[in-house]
Amino acid sequence: MAKSRSNAGLVSLVGAGPGDPGLITVKAMGRLQAADAVVYDRLSDPGLLAEARPDAEMYDAGKGPGDVRMTQDQINDLLVKLSSEGKSVCRLKGGDPFVFGRGGEEALALSKLDLPFEVVPGVTSSIAAAAYAGIPITHRAVSTSFTVVTGSEDPSKPDSQLNWDALAALPGTLVFLMGWRALPAITKELISRGASPDRPAALIQWGTTPRQRSVTGTLSTIAKVGKDAGLGSPVAVVVGDVVGLRQGISWFDNRPLFGKRVLITRTRSQASRLRTELESAGAWCVEFPAINIVPVDDPTSLDNALKQISSYDWITISSSNGARGMRARMDALGFDGRAFNNVKVAAVGPATGVTVREEMGITADLVPDEYVSDAVLREMKSLGMDGKKVLVIGSDIGRDVLPEGLEALGATVDRVAGYETKKPENSGEQVAAAFADPGIDLTTFTSSSGVDNLVDLAGGPDLINKTTTAAMGPITAGRARERGLRVDIVAPERTMKSLAGAIVEHFSNGDSDAR
Repeated sequence: MAKSRSNAGLVSLVGAGPGDPGLITVKAMGRLQAADAVVYDRLSDPGLLAEARPDAEMYDAGKGPGDVRMTQDQINDLLVKLSSEGKSVCRLKGGDPFVFGRGGEEALALSKLDLPFEVVPGVTSSIAAAAYAGIPITHRAVSTSFTVVTGSEDPSKPDSQLNWDALAALPGTLVFLMGWRALPAITKELISRGASPDRPAALIQWGTTPRQRSVTGTLSTIAKVGKDAGLGSPVAVVVGDVVGLRQGISWFDNRPLFGKRVLITRTRSQASRLRTELESAGAWCVEFPAINIVPVDDPTSLDNALKQISSYDWITISSSNGARGMRARMDALGFDGRAFNNVKVAAVGPATGVTVREEMGITADLVPDEYVSDAVLREMKSLGMDGKKVLVIGSDIGRDVLPEGLEALGATVDRVAGYETKKPENSGEQVAAAFADPGIDLTTFTSSSGVDNLVDLAGGPDLINKTTTAAMGPITAGRARERGLRVDIVAPERTMKSLAGAIVEHFSNGDSDAR
Protein backbone atom coordinates (compact mmCIF):
# COMPACT_ATOMS: atom_id res chain seq x y z
CA MET A 1 0.00 0.00 0.00
CA ALA A 2 1.22 3.46 -0.85
CA LYS A 3 2.26 5.66 2.00
CA SER A 4 0.56 8.93 2.61
CA ARG A 5 1.52 11.92 0.56
CA SER A 6 3.60 13.33 3.40
CA ASN A 7 5.86 10.27 3.49
CA ALA A 8 6.04 9.48 -0.20
CA GLY A 9 8.84 10.54 -2.48
CA LEU A 10 8.32 13.12 -5.22
CA VAL A 11 8.23 11.71 -8.77
CA SER A 12 9.49 14.22 -11.32
CA LEU A 13 8.32 13.50 -14.87
CA VAL A 14 11.26 15.10 -16.62
CA GLY A 15 11.69 15.94 -20.28
CA ALA A 16 15.33 15.40 -21.23
CA GLY A 17 15.00 17.10 -24.59
CA PRO A 18 15.35 15.67 -28.08
CA GLY A 19 18.88 14.22 -27.94
CA ASP A 20 21.43 17.00 -27.56
CA PRO A 21 22.23 16.82 -23.82
CA GLY A 22 22.79 20.58 -23.82
CA LEU A 23 19.09 21.12 -24.46
CA ILE A 24 18.01 19.78 -21.07
CA THR A 25 16.61 22.56 -18.91
CA VAL A 26 18.24 23.80 -15.73
CA LYS A 27 15.33 22.53 -13.64
CA ALA A 28 15.43 19.12 -15.31
CA MET A 29 19.16 18.78 -14.66
CA GLY A 30 18.63 19.66 -11.01
CA ARG A 31 16.00 16.95 -10.62
CA LEU A 32 18.25 14.38 -12.32
CA GLN A 33 21.24 15.21 -10.12
CA ALA A 34 19.23 15.10 -6.88
CA ALA A 35 17.15 11.96 -7.47
CA ASP A 36 17.39 8.82 -5.35
CA ALA A 37 16.25 6.79 -8.37
CA VAL A 38 16.30 7.43 -12.13
CA VAL A 39 13.97 5.63 -14.55
CA TYR A 40 15.12 6.33 -18.10
CA ASP A 41 14.18 5.53 -21.70
CA ARG A 42 16.26 3.95 -24.45
CA LEU A 43 17.24 7.23 -26.12
CA SER A 44 18.63 8.79 -22.94
CA ASP A 45 22.07 10.27 -23.52
CA PRO A 46 24.81 8.45 -21.53
CA GLY A 47 26.30 11.84 -20.66
CA LEU A 48 23.06 12.84 -18.99
CA LEU A 49 22.82 9.58 -17.09
CA ALA A 50 26.33 10.20 -15.77
CA GLU A 51 24.96 13.32 -14.05
CA ALA A 52 22.96 11.16 -11.66
CA ARG A 53 24.25 10.64 -8.14
CA PRO A 54 26.75 7.76 -7.89
CA ASP A 55 24.46 6.06 -5.38
CA ALA A 56 21.24 6.62 -7.34
CA GLU A 57 19.23 3.56 -8.35
CA MET A 58 19.14 3.31 -12.15
CA TYR A 59 16.27 1.62 -14.03
CA ASP A 60 16.35 1.09 -17.80
CA ALA A 61 12.76 1.28 -19.03
CA GLY A 62 14.07 0.73 -22.56
CA LYS A 63 10.85 1.09 -24.54
CA GLY A 64 11.28 1.25 -28.27
CA PRO A 65 10.19 -0.42 -31.51
CA GLY A 66 10.70 -4.14 -30.99
CA ASP A 67 12.41 -3.54 -27.63
CA VAL A 68 10.04 -3.51 -24.68
CA ARG A 69 12.10 -4.13 -21.58
CA MET A 70 9.28 -2.80 -19.43
CA THR A 71 5.64 -2.38 -20.37
CA GLN A 72 3.93 0.89 -19.56
CA ASP A 73 2.04 -0.80 -16.73
CA GLN A 74 5.33 -2.07 -15.31
CA ILE A 75 6.81 1.42 -15.50
CA ASN A 76 3.77 2.86 -13.73
CA ASP A 77 4.07 0.21 -11.00
CA LEU A 78 7.78 0.94 -10.59
CA LEU A 79 7.16 4.67 -10.13
CA VAL A 80 4.47 3.91 -7.56
CA LYS A 81 6.78 1.52 -5.71
CA LEU A 82 9.73 3.92 -5.60
CA SER A 83 7.58 6.84 -4.49
CA SER A 84 5.90 4.70 -1.83
CA GLU A 85 9.34 3.84 -0.45
CA GLY A 86 9.94 7.55 0.10
CA LYS A 87 12.47 7.93 -2.71
CA SER A 88 12.74 10.97 -4.92
CA VAL A 89 12.40 9.80 -8.51
CA CYS A 90 13.49 11.30 -11.82
CA ARG A 91 11.46 9.74 -14.63
CA LEU A 92 13.73 10.80 -17.49
CA LYS A 93 11.89 10.87 -20.81
CA GLY A 94 13.05 11.94 -24.26
CA GLY A 95 11.64 15.22 -25.58
CA ASP A 96 8.68 16.42 -23.54
CA PRO A 97 6.79 14.06 -21.18
CA PHE A 98 3.41 15.12 -22.56
CA VAL A 99 4.25 15.04 -26.28
CA PHE A 100 3.70 11.39 -27.19
CA GLY A 101 5.71 10.51 -24.12
CA ARG A 102 2.88 8.82 -22.17
CA GLY A 103 3.70 11.09 -19.27
CA GLY A 104 -0.01 11.64 -18.73
CA GLU A 105 -0.51 7.92 -18.05
CA GLU A 106 2.26 7.94 -15.46
CA ALA A 107 0.88 11.07 -13.82
CA LEU A 108 -2.59 9.52 -13.58
CA ALA A 109 -1.18 6.33 -12.04
CA LEU A 110 0.48 8.39 -9.33
CA SER A 111 -2.47 10.72 -8.85
CA LYS A 112 -4.90 7.82 -8.25
CA LEU A 113 -2.82 6.78 -5.25
CA ASP A 114 -2.33 10.33 -4.00
CA LEU A 115 1.42 10.14 -4.63
CA PRO A 116 3.23 13.43 -5.26
CA PHE A 117 4.49 14.22 -8.73
CA GLU A 118 5.50 17.14 -10.89
CA VAL A 119 6.00 17.68 -14.60
CA VAL A 120 9.21 19.27 -15.87
CA PRO A 121 8.62 20.08 -19.56
CA GLY A 122 11.35 19.41 -22.08
CA VAL A 123 12.30 20.67 -25.53
CA THR A 124 10.28 18.60 -27.97
CA SER A 125 11.87 17.03 -31.03
CA SER A 126 8.90 18.20 -33.12
CA ILE A 127 10.47 21.65 -33.06
CA ALA A 128 14.13 20.99 -32.22
CA ALA A 129 14.88 18.32 -34.84
CA ALA A 130 13.56 20.56 -37.60
CA ALA A 131 15.49 23.55 -36.23
CA TYR A 132 18.75 21.58 -36.19
CA ALA A 133 18.08 20.55 -39.78
CA GLY A 134 17.70 24.19 -40.79
CA ILE A 135 13.92 23.97 -41.16
CA PRO A 136 11.80 26.51 -39.22
CA ILE A 137 8.41 24.88 -38.70
CA THR A 138 6.82 28.33 -39.01
CA HIS A 139 7.99 31.16 -41.24
CA ARG A 140 6.21 34.37 -42.14
CA ALA A 141 4.55 34.17 -45.55
CA VAL A 142 5.37 30.45 -45.79
CA SER A 143 3.72 28.75 -42.81
CA THR A 144 1.83 30.35 -39.95
CA SER A 145 0.86 27.14 -38.14
CA PHE A 146 2.13 23.66 -37.43
CA THR A 147 0.50 20.40 -36.43
CA VAL A 148 2.25 17.60 -34.57
CA VAL A 149 0.98 14.11 -35.32
CA THR A 150 1.95 10.68 -34.06
CA GLY A 151 3.51 8.63 -36.81
CA SER A 152 3.09 5.34 -34.99
CA GLU A 153 -0.63 4.97 -35.70
CA ASP A 154 -1.49 2.81 -38.70
CA PRO A 155 -3.29 5.15 -41.13
CA SER A 156 -5.24 2.26 -42.61
CA LYS A 157 -6.89 1.04 -39.42
CA PRO A 158 -10.66 1.62 -39.40
CA ASP A 159 -10.78 3.27 -35.97
CA SER A 160 -8.01 5.81 -36.59
CA GLN A 161 -8.25 8.92 -34.44
CA LEU A 162 -6.58 10.98 -37.15
CA ASN A 163 -8.62 13.07 -39.55
CA TRP A 164 -6.63 12.48 -42.71
CA ASP A 165 -8.87 14.69 -44.82
CA ALA A 166 -8.21 17.61 -42.48
CA LEU A 167 -4.47 16.88 -42.30
CA ALA A 168 -4.17 16.76 -46.08
CA ALA A 169 -5.98 20.10 -46.39
CA LEU A 170 -3.98 21.98 -43.74
CA PRO A 171 -1.89 24.79 -45.30
CA GLY A 172 0.79 24.89 -42.55
CA THR A 173 3.53 22.48 -41.51
CA LEU A 174 2.91 18.86 -40.56
CA VAL A 175 5.33 17.09 -38.23
CA PHE A 176 5.05 13.33 -37.76
CA LEU A 177 7.01 11.91 -34.84
CA MET A 178 7.97 8.23 -34.75
CA GLY A 179 6.93 8.07 -38.38
CA TRP A 180 9.58 5.92 -40.06
CA ARG A 181 7.79 2.57 -40.15
CA ALA A 182 4.52 4.07 -41.30
CA LEU A 183 6.07 6.57 -43.73
CA PRO A 184 4.85 4.89 -46.97
CA ALA A 185 1.34 4.67 -45.54
CA ILE A 186 1.43 8.27 -44.29
CA THR A 187 2.47 9.70 -47.64
CA LYS A 188 -0.03 7.53 -49.50
CA GLU A 189 -2.86 8.60 -47.21
CA LEU A 190 -2.05 12.32 -47.52
CA ILE A 191 -1.83 12.17 -51.32
CA SER A 192 -5.02 10.12 -51.63
CA ARG A 193 -6.86 12.74 -49.51
CA GLY A 194 -5.83 15.61 -51.77
CA ALA A 195 -2.34 16.71 -50.70
CA SER A 196 -0.06 17.58 -53.63
CA PRO A 197 2.44 14.82 -54.44
CA ASP A 198 4.96 17.63 -55.01
CA ARG A 199 4.58 19.06 -51.51
CA PRO A 200 8.09 19.35 -49.96
CA ALA A 201 8.99 16.83 -47.27
CA ALA A 202 12.02 16.09 -45.10
CA LEU A 203 13.23 13.25 -42.90
CA ILE A 204 15.44 13.92 -39.88
CA GLN A 205 17.05 10.94 -38.20
CA TRP A 206 18.58 11.22 -34.74
CA GLY A 207 17.73 14.90 -34.65
CA THR A 208 19.92 17.30 -32.61
CA THR A 209 22.66 14.69 -32.14
CA PRO A 210 25.96 14.28 -34.01
CA ARG A 211 24.36 11.24 -35.67
CA GLN A 212 21.76 13.48 -37.29
CA ARG A 213 21.03 12.84 -40.96
CA SER A 214 18.59 14.87 -43.01
CA VAL A 215 17.18 14.27 -46.48
CA THR A 216 14.56 16.15 -48.50
CA GLY A 217 12.15 15.28 -51.26
CA THR A 218 8.43 15.44 -51.90
CA LEU A 219 5.46 13.51 -50.57
CA SER A 220 5.67 11.21 -53.57
CA THR A 221 9.43 10.57 -53.28
CA ILE A 222 10.45 10.98 -49.64
CA ALA A 223 9.90 7.34 -48.60
CA LYS A 224 12.22 6.12 -51.37
CA VAL A 225 14.74 8.91 -50.68
CA GLY A 226 14.91 7.87 -47.03
CA LYS A 227 15.23 4.18 -47.86
CA ASP A 228 17.96 4.83 -50.44
CA ALA A 229 19.85 6.93 -47.86
CA GLY A 230 19.75 4.07 -45.38
CA LEU A 231 17.75 5.94 -42.77
CA GLY A 232 15.93 4.21 -39.96
CA SER A 233 14.16 4.88 -36.67
CA PRO A 234 14.07 7.33 -34.93
CA VAL A 235 12.94 9.73 -37.67
CA ALA A 236 10.90 12.92 -37.62
CA VAL A 237 8.93 13.69 -40.78
CA VAL A 238 8.35 17.31 -41.77
CA VAL A 239 5.88 18.16 -44.52
CA GLY A 240 5.38 21.67 -45.86
CA ASP A 241 6.87 24.53 -47.85
CA VAL A 242 9.21 25.40 -44.97
CA VAL A 243 11.35 22.43 -46.03
CA GLY A 244 12.55 24.55 -48.95
CA LEU A 245 14.23 26.94 -46.50
CA ARG A 246 16.74 24.28 -45.41
CA GLN A 247 19.18 25.06 -48.19
CA GLY A 248 19.70 28.60 -46.92
CA ILE A 249 19.38 27.97 -43.17
CA SER A 250 21.18 24.63 -42.68
CA TRP A 251 23.75 25.17 -39.91
CA PHE A 252 24.12 22.18 -37.62
CA ASP A 253 25.48 19.67 -40.10
CA ASN A 254 27.73 22.21 -41.85
CA ARG A 255 30.17 22.61 -38.97
CA PRO A 256 33.76 21.31 -39.37
CA LEU A 257 33.52 18.57 -36.74
CA PHE A 258 29.93 17.55 -37.39
CA GLY A 259 29.43 13.86 -36.74
CA LYS A 260 32.87 13.34 -35.21
CA ARG A 261 32.90 11.42 -31.95
CA VAL A 262 35.71 12.76 -29.80
CA LEU A 263 37.06 11.00 -26.73
CA ILE A 264 38.12 13.45 -24.03
CA THR A 265 40.52 11.82 -21.61
CA ARG A 266 40.16 14.47 -18.94
CA THR A 267 37.34 15.10 -16.51
CA ARG A 268 34.70 17.70 -17.32
CA SER A 269 36.01 20.06 -14.65
CA GLN A 270 39.49 19.85 -16.15
CA ALA A 271 38.52 20.09 -19.80
CA SER A 272 35.28 22.10 -19.89
CA ARG A 273 36.75 24.64 -22.32
CA LEU A 274 37.95 21.88 -24.65
CA ARG A 275 34.52 20.28 -24.65
CA THR A 276 32.80 23.62 -25.26
CA GLU A 277 35.11 24.49 -28.16
CA LEU A 278 34.75 21.09 -29.81
CA GLU A 279 30.99 20.90 -29.39
CA SER A 280 30.56 24.37 -30.85
CA ALA A 281 32.39 23.04 -33.93
CA GLY A 282 29.94 20.14 -34.17
CA ALA A 283 31.74 17.36 -32.32
CA TRP A 284 30.08 14.70 -30.20
CA CYS A 285 32.22 14.58 -27.06
CA VAL A 286 32.54 11.40 -25.04
CA GLU A 287 34.21 11.71 -21.65
CA PHE A 288 36.45 8.95 -20.39
CA PRO A 289 38.80 10.43 -17.79
CA ALA A 290 42.17 8.70 -18.08
CA ILE A 291 43.54 10.59 -15.13
CA ASN A 292 42.17 11.69 -11.77
CA ILE A 293 43.55 14.77 -10.05
CA VAL A 294 43.43 14.33 -6.28
CA PRO A 295 44.97 16.03 -3.22
CA VAL A 296 48.27 14.59 -2.02
CA ASP A 297 47.84 11.62 0.30
CA ASP A 298 50.37 13.03 2.74
CA PRO A 299 50.45 16.85 2.75
CA THR A 300 53.32 17.04 5.28
CA SER A 301 55.95 18.18 2.74
CA LEU A 302 53.64 20.78 1.23
CA ASP A 303 52.57 22.01 4.67
CA ASN A 304 56.19 22.30 5.83
CA ALA A 305 57.09 24.26 2.70
CA LEU A 306 54.19 26.65 3.28
CA LYS A 307 55.13 27.12 6.95
CA GLN A 308 58.59 28.27 5.93
CA ILE A 309 57.52 30.06 2.77
CA SER A 310 59.36 33.25 3.72
CA SER A 311 62.69 31.41 3.45
CA TYR A 312 62.29 31.06 -0.34
CA ASP A 313 63.24 33.65 -2.92
CA TRP A 314 61.00 32.15 -5.61
CA ILE A 315 58.05 29.78 -5.93
CA THR A 316 57.37 28.23 -9.32
CA ILE A 317 53.97 26.69 -9.93
CA SER A 318 53.78 24.34 -12.91
CA SER A 319 50.02 24.16 -13.45
CA SER A 320 46.60 25.30 -12.34
CA ASN A 321 46.24 22.03 -10.42
CA GLY A 322 49.35 22.90 -8.42
CA ALA A 323 47.88 26.30 -7.58
CA ARG A 324 44.64 24.71 -6.42
CA GLY A 325 46.54 22.18 -4.32
CA MET A 326 48.46 24.97 -2.63
CA ARG A 327 45.29 26.91 -1.99
CA ALA A 328 43.68 23.88 -0.30
CA ARG A 329 46.61 23.52 2.09
CA MET A 330 46.74 27.30 2.69
CA ASP A 331 43.11 27.14 3.79
CA ALA A 332 43.86 24.16 6.04
CA LEU A 333 46.73 26.04 7.69
CA GLY A 334 44.89 29.35 7.93
CA PHE A 335 47.21 31.12 5.46
CA ASP A 336 46.32 33.70 2.84
CA GLY A 337 48.17 35.67 0.19
CA ARG A 338 49.95 37.81 2.79
CA ALA A 339 52.29 34.88 3.52
CA PHE A 340 53.92 35.47 0.10
CA ASN A 341 54.74 39.16 0.62
CA ASN A 342 58.50 38.69 0.33
CA VAL A 343 58.47 35.82 -2.16
CA LYS A 344 58.41 36.08 -5.93
CA VAL A 345 56.06 33.74 -7.80
CA ALA A 346 56.53 32.27 -11.28
CA ALA A 347 53.66 30.56 -13.09
CA VAL A 348 54.11 28.23 -16.06
CA GLY A 349 51.84 29.81 -18.67
CA PRO A 350 49.08 32.44 -18.61
CA ALA A 351 46.31 30.03 -17.53
CA THR A 352 48.32 29.02 -14.47
CA GLY A 353 48.92 32.71 -13.77
CA VAL A 354 45.17 33.35 -13.81
CA THR A 355 44.52 30.44 -11.41
CA VAL A 356 47.26 31.68 -9.06
CA ARG A 357 45.54 35.05 -8.94
CA GLU A 358 42.01 33.68 -8.57
CA GLU A 359 42.72 30.80 -6.19
CA MET A 360 45.60 32.15 -4.12
CA GLY A 361 45.01 35.89 -4.32
CA ILE A 362 48.52 36.44 -5.71
CA THR A 363 49.65 38.17 -8.90
CA ALA A 364 52.54 36.17 -10.31
CA ASP A 365 55.76 38.09 -10.89
CA LEU A 366 56.75 35.96 -13.87
CA VAL A 367 54.33 34.47 -16.41
CA PRO A 368 55.90 33.35 -19.70
CA ASP A 369 53.65 33.19 -22.74
CA GLU A 370 54.66 29.56 -23.38
CA TYR A 371 53.27 26.67 -21.32
CA VAL A 372 56.58 24.86 -20.94
CA SER A 373 59.22 24.76 -18.21
CA ASP A 374 61.92 25.83 -20.66
CA ALA A 375 60.22 29.22 -21.03
CA VAL A 376 60.32 29.74 -17.26
CA LEU A 377 63.97 28.74 -17.15
CA ARG A 378 64.92 31.17 -19.89
CA GLU A 379 63.35 34.11 -18.12
CA MET A 380 64.55 33.14 -14.65
CA LYS A 381 68.08 32.76 -16.01
CA SER A 382 68.00 36.38 -17.11
CA LEU A 383 67.01 37.38 -13.57
CA GLY A 384 69.95 35.52 -11.99
CA MET A 385 69.28 32.39 -9.94
CA ASP A 386 72.71 31.79 -8.49
CA GLY A 387 72.38 31.40 -4.72
CA LYS A 388 68.58 31.68 -4.78
CA LYS A 389 66.29 29.29 -2.93
CA VAL A 390 63.38 28.09 -5.05
CA LEU A 391 60.28 26.04 -4.23
CA VAL A 392 58.89 24.10 -7.22
CA ILE A 393 55.24 22.99 -6.97
CA GLY A 394 54.15 20.28 -9.41
CA SER A 395 52.52 16.86 -9.50
CA ASP A 396 53.71 13.74 -7.74
CA ILE A 397 54.99 12.38 -11.08
CA GLY A 398 56.03 15.65 -12.68
CA ARG A 399 59.04 15.95 -14.95
CA ASP A 400 62.33 17.08 -13.45
CA VAL A 401 63.15 19.59 -16.19
CA LEU A 402 62.35 22.66 -14.11
CA PRO A 403 64.09 21.75 -10.82
CA GLU A 404 67.14 20.37 -12.62
CA GLY A 405 67.31 23.45 -14.83
CA LEU A 406 67.14 25.76 -11.82
CA GLU A 407 69.85 23.80 -10.04
CA ALA A 408 72.01 24.16 -13.15
CA LEU A 409 71.56 27.93 -12.81
CA GLY A 410 72.93 27.81 -9.27
CA ALA A 411 69.68 27.72 -7.30
CA THR A 412 68.86 25.54 -4.30
CA VAL A 413 65.63 23.76 -5.17
CA ASP A 414 62.95 22.02 -3.12
CA ARG A 415 60.49 20.08 -5.25
CA VAL A 416 57.11 19.41 -3.58
CA ALA A 417 53.96 17.78 -4.96
CA GLY A 418 50.89 20.03 -4.89
CA TYR A 419 48.60 17.28 -6.16
CA GLU A 420 48.64 13.66 -7.24
CA THR A 421 47.58 11.93 -10.42
CA LYS A 422 45.81 8.61 -10.15
CA LYS A 423 44.85 6.02 -12.72
CA PRO A 424 41.07 5.63 -12.79
CA GLU A 425 39.62 2.40 -11.53
CA ASN A 426 38.13 1.56 -14.90
CA SER A 427 38.44 -1.84 -16.46
CA GLY A 428 39.61 -2.65 -19.92
CA GLU A 429 36.02 -3.59 -20.75
CA GLN A 430 34.90 -0.05 -20.00
CA VAL A 431 37.58 1.34 -22.28
CA ALA A 432 36.54 -1.03 -25.04
CA ALA A 433 32.93 0.06 -24.55
CA ALA A 434 33.93 3.70 -25.02
CA PHE A 435 35.41 2.79 -28.43
CA ALA A 436 32.53 0.51 -29.40
CA ASP A 437 29.73 1.23 -31.88
CA PRO A 438 29.25 3.89 -33.11
CA GLY A 439 32.97 4.21 -32.39
CA ILE A 440 35.43 7.02 -31.74
CA ASP A 441 36.81 9.24 -34.52
CA LEU A 442 39.29 11.26 -32.48
CA THR A 443 41.13 10.65 -29.20
CA THR A 444 42.53 13.65 -27.32
CA PHE A 445 45.37 13.70 -24.81
CA THR A 446 46.25 16.62 -22.56
CA SER A 447 49.04 15.05 -20.47
CA SER A 448 51.66 12.32 -20.55
CA SER A 449 50.05 10.55 -17.60
CA GLY A 450 46.74 10.50 -19.48
CA VAL A 451 48.53 8.79 -22.38
CA ASP A 452 50.07 6.17 -20.12
CA ASN A 453 46.84 5.42 -18.30
CA LEU A 454 44.64 5.05 -21.38
CA VAL A 455 47.17 2.92 -23.25
CA ASP A 456 47.48 0.67 -20.20
CA LEU A 457 43.71 0.39 -19.78
CA ALA A 458 43.26 -0.31 -23.50
CA GLY A 459 45.84 -3.09 -23.39
CA GLY A 460 48.16 -1.31 -25.82
CA PRO A 461 48.02 1.26 -28.62
CA ASP A 462 46.09 -0.74 -31.26
CA LEU A 463 42.57 0.29 -30.25
CA ILE A 464 43.51 3.95 -29.96
CA ASN A 465 45.39 3.90 -33.27
CA LYS A 466 42.15 3.11 -35.06
CA THR A 467 41.24 6.74 -34.37
CA THR A 468 42.78 10.08 -35.21
CA THR A 469 44.91 11.16 -32.24
CA ALA A 470 45.48 14.71 -30.97
CA ALA A 471 47.96 15.76 -28.28
CA MET A 472 48.20 19.02 -26.35
CA GLY A 473 51.78 20.21 -26.77
CA PRO A 474 54.98 18.50 -27.93
CA ILE A 475 55.74 16.82 -24.59
CA THR A 476 52.42 14.95 -24.52
CA ALA A 477 52.83 14.11 -28.21
CA GLY A 478 56.32 12.74 -27.54
CA ARG A 479 55.06 10.49 -24.78
CA ALA A 480 52.25 9.24 -27.02
CA ARG A 481 54.75 8.23 -29.69
CA GLU A 482 56.90 6.49 -27.08
CA ARG A 483 53.85 4.40 -26.15
CA GLY A 484 53.32 3.36 -29.75
CA LEU A 485 50.60 5.82 -30.72
CA ARG A 486 50.37 7.51 -34.08
CA VAL A 487 49.95 11.24 -33.38
CA ASP A 488 48.04 13.06 -36.12
CA ILE A 489 47.51 16.46 -34.47
CA VAL A 490 49.85 18.37 -32.15
CA ALA A 491 48.66 21.60 -30.57
CA PRO A 492 51.51 24.13 -30.60
CA GLU A 493 50.65 25.31 -27.07
CA ARG A 494 49.65 23.47 -23.91
CA THR A 495 46.20 25.03 -23.75
CA MET A 496 42.71 23.71 -24.38
CA LYS A 497 42.09 26.52 -26.85
CA SER A 498 45.19 25.62 -28.83
CA LEU A 499 44.24 21.94 -28.89
CA ALA A 500 40.69 22.65 -30.02
CA GLY A 501 41.95 25.04 -32.70
CA ALA A 502 44.42 22.48 -34.04
CA ILE A 503 41.69 19.83 -34.23
CA VAL A 504 39.27 22.11 -36.06
CA GLU A 505 41.98 23.18 -38.50
CA HIS A 506 42.93 19.55 -39.16
CA PHE A 507 39.44 18.45 -40.11
CA SER A 508 38.55 21.72 -41.86
CA ASN A 509 41.48 21.12 -44.19
CA GLY A 510 40.24 17.64 -44.93
CA ASP A 511 43.41 16.10 -43.52
CA SER A 512 41.60 13.11 -42.08
CA ASP A 513 38.31 11.36 -42.09
CA ALA A 514 36.94 9.12 -39.39
CA ARG A 515 39.06 5.99 -39.20
